Amino acid sequence: MASESSKEELVRLIKKFGAYLTVKMSNLFSISLRNMDSRSVGALAGFAVAIIFTWRLLRSPSGPQRRIPKRQAPAPSSSGVSSQSTTTLVPSGVCSSSDDSRAQNVIDEFFQPVKPTLGQIVRQKLSEGRKVTCRLLGVIIEESSPEELQKQATVRSSVLEVLLEITKFCDLYLMERVLDDESEKKVLLALEDAGVFTSGGLVKDKVLFCSTENGRSSFVRQLEPDWHIDTNPEVVSQLARFIKYQLHISPFRPERTASNVFTSPSLEQFFGCV
Repeated sequence: MASESSKEELVRLIKKFGAYLTVKMSNLFSISLRNMDSRSVGALAGFAVAIIFTWRLLRSPSGPQRRIPKRQAPAPSSSGVSSQSTTTLVPSGVCSSSDDSRAQNVIDEFFQPVKPTLGQIVRQKLSEGRKVTCRLLGVIIEESSPEELQKQATVRSSVLEVLLEITKFCDLYLMERVLDDESEKKVLLALEDAGVFTSGGLVKDKVLFCSTENGRSSFVRQLEPDWHIDTNPEVVSQLARFIKYQLHISPFRPERTASNVFTSPSLEQFFGCV
């Protein structure tokens, strides 16, 4: 009963204080209640409520602490051997440390850098180039000379994934020097068996054949690609001033002939697939 009466007394004091504060504020700023608009009344009321709640927060005593009952010792057993409690108390700091560790793991996982896809790497490496010309021998096909193509043509399996990604973003033309029509058929059949024409955006009409190295250079200059890929250093050197970028495929790293010519042991290694 005493606590309830003290609370009622406190409420009456707060109301009186609020009324007194309102009158004082009105007199201070020379604002009559007649001339006050809704915004002024609301501002004063909000200000008074803020002061009251601040005062109550500062005056309110801290909550009563919960008393922890003492644990009674277990009664001794009939055999005379006292049982020992196996309950262990886990410090609060251990739980807090565990929670912090889990939170940190979530943050680290969230900010972990995302590995780019092969398609993103291809577009970045090609500098968003939209047209690419590429030699077949030594790049797409394992054989390295036109004479070998007269016997067989074998598509390098390791380059297929990169080749298909290039066809998704670029207008790709493949070209090669051959000695006869049979070599052309072998090359087209090998590309078809590898799924180049079905899985990618490449068509047979974009596989070009010529009888000389100069013929391949003429193809490239006529198509005006953003990138040309070749294994012949002479062709690369001739096209350096006409083509924006070139990739020279060579097992050795020759001296760089121009700033727009890059070198790599293979096409897939240039795109980081090996």
